[in-house]
Amino acid sequence: MAKSLRTQFMNHMILHRFSHYTIKNYMSAVEKLAKYHNKSPDKLTNGDIQNYLLYLIGERKLTGGTCNVHMSGILCFYKNILQWDETDFKLPPSPRIKKLPNILSVEEVKRLFECAANLKHRVLLKTVYSAGLRISEAVKLKPIHIESDPSRMMIRIEQGKGKKDRYTVLSKYLLDELRLYWQEYKPGKWIFPGQNKENHIGFSGAREAFLIAKKSRYRTRPRDAYPSA
Repeated sequence: MAKSLRTQFMNHMILHRFSHYTIKNYMSAVEKLAKYHNKSPDKLTNGDIQNYLLYLIGERKLTGGTCNVHMSGILCFYKNILQWDETDFKLPPSPRIKKLPNILSVEEVKRLFECAANLKHRVLLKTVYSAGLRISEAVKLKPIHIESDPSRMMIRIEQGKGKKDRYTVLSKYLLDELRLYWQEYKPGKWIFPGQNKENHIGFSGAREAFLIAKKSRYRTRPRDAYPSA
């Protein structure tokens, strides 16, 4: 993709407050489209784009959700940057497959916590589990979001899914864990800071902490004395 088109697309998404992950995925979708045809995206036709989408489904065999991300990124680019009035490229509807969530038992949750690499990761996982947070919400928590007054006992989530604020319950167990963690780490601005304390731990770093603990729990027996969440 030409540098000027890349810059325009990036600026458009930033101005419209797209998330970091959406920007990354949409940029990648258009770049891969251009690479597939070995042409600048402004030189492609509707037919070229449709052929690429067929390639993703037929040869790459990507899932419906992944194809939709590519499709959304491409549509965003052509409608907003190249100002195409009409587009006839589309994805066939994919069948809806409903899967039941994989629910961990109490014992498995205990083992997951036990296998966290360090105290910060352990308390981060407990916060996600106990308060019912998404990882992307937990990593952005600040001390001001913890309302520990006995009459409140809430956690404020700012700009969660759908860019909406909400509250979730703060259990006494989690509050005690956060206090112990705070005394040990004294994190400062963010409850779960990254290597640079001016920034919170990244989503990928937090997810990696979960995956490491998840992998280790099959090899490590939990301590019987560990309290329930």
